[in-house]
Amino acid sequence: MAVIRQQTFLKERRTGIDRRKTSRPSFRFLCCCGKREAVRRREERKIIFLADRYSQSLFGAILLILLFSVLDALLTLFLIDHNATELNPVMAYYLNVGPYAFFSVKYLLTSVAVIFLLLCQNVFLPTIRIYTRTLFYVAAAAFISVVVWELYLIFYVMT
Repeated sequence: MAVIRQQTFLKERRTGIDRRKTSRPSFRFLCCCGKREAVRRREERKIIFLADRYSQSLFGAILLILLFSVLDALLTLFLIDHNATELNPVMAYYLNVGPYAFFSVKYLLTSVAVIFLLLCQNVFLPTIRIYTRTLFYVAAAAFISVVVWELYLIFYVMT
């Protein structure tokens, strides 16, 4: 008789909302270092999985992207002052508005892209067969190459 009551009690404890069904990390995990860094279950590989812990190399790539984006904006403004032209029509529009608008929009667009990629870092892209987190390193390399190109233009072409 005691065994039947205990099984009923355990069965009742498991009813309710499944805690794994939440689509976003809770505020507690965002503030206090969560536990989920990577996909653990096979079914989570097919959905957008939101992690609440990130690797140090990913943090370094994000810092590089933001740093080189700011450096790119500053070097672009310097080159524009020395009779260069902006080839990107969106950024050329904001250059015509003013340097503060150009700088703000460039940083805002880069930050929004980084946040979007960070939220989708564990999504597998089957067409190119990589995880989205790899795009951080591609973006960092792209920004570094743009800054190197601008430095080349400043030191070798403009002199």
